[in-house]
Amino acid sequence: MSAGTDSSRRRNLSAVLRLVHTRRGLSRAELTRLTRLNRSTIGGLVAELAQLGLVVEAEPAIDGVGRPSPRIEPNPDVLAVTVNPDVDAVTVGLVGLGGVVRARVRRATRRVPTPERAATVADGVIRKLLARSPRARVIGLGVGVPGLVREADGTVVLAPHLGWRDQPVADVFTAGTSIQARVANDARLAAVAEATFGAAAGHRSVVYLNGSASGIGGGVLIEGRPLRGRSGFAGELGHTTVNPDGARCHCGRRGCLETEVTRDRLLAALGLADAAPEDLEGRLLADDSPARPEITRQLDWLAQAMIDFSNAFDPELIILGGFLGSLQAADPARLDDAIARQAFAALGTPPEIRRATLGPDLPVIGPAELIFESLIADPK
Repeated sequence: MSAGTDSSRRRNLSAVLRLVHTRRGLSRAELTRLTRLNRSTIGGLVAELAQLGLVVEAEPAIDGVGRPSPRIEPNPDVLAVTVNPDVDAVTVGLVGLGGVVRARVRRATRRVPTPERAATVADGVIRKLLARSPRARVIGLGVGVPGLVREADGTVVLAPHLGWRDQPVADVFTAGTSIQARVANDARLAAVAEATFGAAAGHRSVVYLNGSASGIGGGVLIEGRPLRGRSGFAGELGHTTVNPDGARCHCGRRGCLETEVTRDRLLAALGLADAAPEDLEGRLLADDSPARPEITRQLDWLAQAMIDFSNAFDPELIILGGFLGSLQAADPARLDDAIARQAFAALGTPPEIRRATLGPDLPVIGPAELIFESLIADPK
C-alpha cells in the first residue's frame, strides 16, 4: 500500500469513527450517505474498526427504502477515565466511546486538594470502578481543571481557586493512577461536550459559560473548532471586566465577571451556606425568593458580559452551564432583552441563549472528549 493510499485510508477510518462516536451509532447506509464513500469501502472500513475493537455491529436497522442495513455502534467497553478536581471534591467518571457515561463518583474532600492528593483520591475510585468492568479497555485519563492549562505538557499554570500554580498535573496523574493523562481547562472541554452531544450539537459558532464554586469559566468554538490561543489559555471569559468600580478579583483587576456574578452571593442572599444545584435553583425561581434583588443585579452584569462576547465572537449560541443556567431561568427575558437592545445591530440576529443540557454528566463527558479526540484522529 502506498503512503498516499495509507494516508487516505486513515482519514476515512477517522471520518467513520467520528460519525459513529458523535451520532452514537449509525447504519451502514447512513455512513455511506454521510461520507459519500461507496458501500464496499464502508464495509471494509467498518470491518477494520471492528477488528481494532472500536465498533460493534448491532441488529440491522431499516433504512429509508426498507432495506435492512446493519447498525454500527461504538464499542461500549472502550473507555476514557475522567477526573475533575474542585475546591471541595474530586469527581471521577468512566465514559464509553459515544459519550455514554458508565459511572460518575464524587468524593468530597475536607480541604482543597493538592494535585497529588487529587490523584490519590482518583486512583482509589478508579480501581473500584474498573474492578466492576472486567472487559473495560481504558485508553486514557482526561483531567478538567478550572484554571489556565498549558495543554502541550499538561501543566496547570494557575488554578487560583485550587491554589495550584505551575503544577505538572498530567505527570502527577499519570504517575498516581498508572494511566496516561491529558489535562485541559474544564470549561473549554465542557464547550466541546455540549457542541458534540448537547445543546450546541449541529452548531459551529458557540460561546459557553459555566458557573461553579470555582468561579466562571468559558469556552469558545469558532467554525466548529475550540479556540485555544497561543498557549491554550483562550476562553478565560470569567475575567472580562464588567464593573471597573467593583470588587478586586484574585487576578488583580477589579470588577471581573466572576467577582460580580457568583454562586456565593446568591447563597448569601438566600441565607444559605451551601445548597445542591437543584435546591439552589428551586429557591432562586420561587416567586417570593429573598434573592430577587441579587438575581437582578447579577443578571445585569452577566448580560453586559454576554453582549461583549456576542460582539467579539458573533456566535450562533451562548450556552449557560452550572448556576448560570439557574440564574437565567429566574428571569430569562432580562438577558434576551439586554442582548437584543445592545448587541451591534450590524451583526444581525442576536445569538440564541440556551442552558447546557448534559447536566451532571457534562464535567465527565468533556474530559473524555480530550481522550477520544486523539483516538478518533488516528484509530490505528
